[in-house]
Amino acid sequence: MSSDLVLITGGSGLIGIKTIRFALEAGYSVRAAAINPGPRLTFVTVPDMLADGAYDEAVKGAKYIMHIASGTIHGDDSENDYDARFIQPALKGTLGIIDSAFNTTSVKRVIITSSEVGIIHLGGGGFRQKEVDTIFDDTYEAEYPAPPYHHPFEAYAAGKKRALAATKDFVKEKKPLFDIIHIMPAFVVGQNELVTDPKIIADATVRAAFAQVLGEDSGWGAIPSTSVHVWDVANLHVKALDPKIEGNQSFLAVSEGARGTAWSDAVEIVNRNFPGAVKNGILPNTGLTPTKRTKVDASRTERVFGVKFLSYEEQLKSVATQYLTLLGQPIA
Repeated sequence: MSSDLVLITGGSGLIGIKTIRFALEAGYSVRAAAINPGPRLTFVTVPDMLADGAYDEAVKGAKYIMHIASGTIHGDDSENDYDARFIQPALKGTLGIIDSAFNTTSVKRVIITSSEVGIIHLGGGGFRQKEVDTIFDDTYEAEYPAPPYHHPFEAYAAGKKRALAATKDFVKEKKPLFDIIHIMPAFVVGQNELVTDPKIIADATVRAAFAQVLGEDSGWGAIPSTSVHVWDVANLHVKALDPKIEGNQSFLAVSEGARGTAWSDAVEIVNRNFPGAVKNGILPNTGLTPTKRTKVDASRTERVFGVKFLSYEEQLKSVATQYLTLLGQPIA
């Protein structure tokens, strides 16, 4: 029943805050971290998600868990921080919460926010991998790259791959009473309700699309041609609670089909949808984000969940509208 309790980690992030909202709108009761409580929203503190038994109290009474908490790339990440920022949160954080779920009898399903990089092979250089003609789908498997890592995205990918492999091993060895579904988003772009300062509008993966609109460089070089609207990612998490969706599967969340996202299309999209803001210099729209062709087929996700992923244009419009609103400027 939709009134069942859902534990959501990572509630203070781009995906988490939207997922909390969608879960509440669907009628679920939500227990979340780092968010203000409400009538059907309770607050739980997990001081250190890497500590042994960190989630033991949090999972009690929950029928479902959405584990969204993870390290996020911001663009100023130091190589010295890669293990603590990306590897351990992905690996120990994931194993910790499913181990806590294993020690209770109430949990029936765990939804884990993985990433497309959990199954896509990037090669040894992060974004510097060669373009290939392989069409990646959710049946693809790739070994995680061994350290040292020289790019934050490379370390992030290694963490996601290791967490995915460890979770599969956990299910195989312990045969828990609950099942697990992995949601694997591409670069997530869209309005972030938690951003109230326009100066940080292009934080995390939103930077891939919006830095160029602000006349800036993302600092990431050529970016794989995969994006997805945050609305779609949150929607998938909530829809995945439906028992009609078979468990122990992985689902990619990538828009625009195998063609993918051409990041530099942002310039034309913004010129067409916000000509006034461009003319007035509020949206300089003078940057250029190069694209590295990466073919990903997420059509099975659309079929199973009965959805159609929103376009790159809708992703950009969402962020630009929020930015102009925060500045008190007309949406034009």
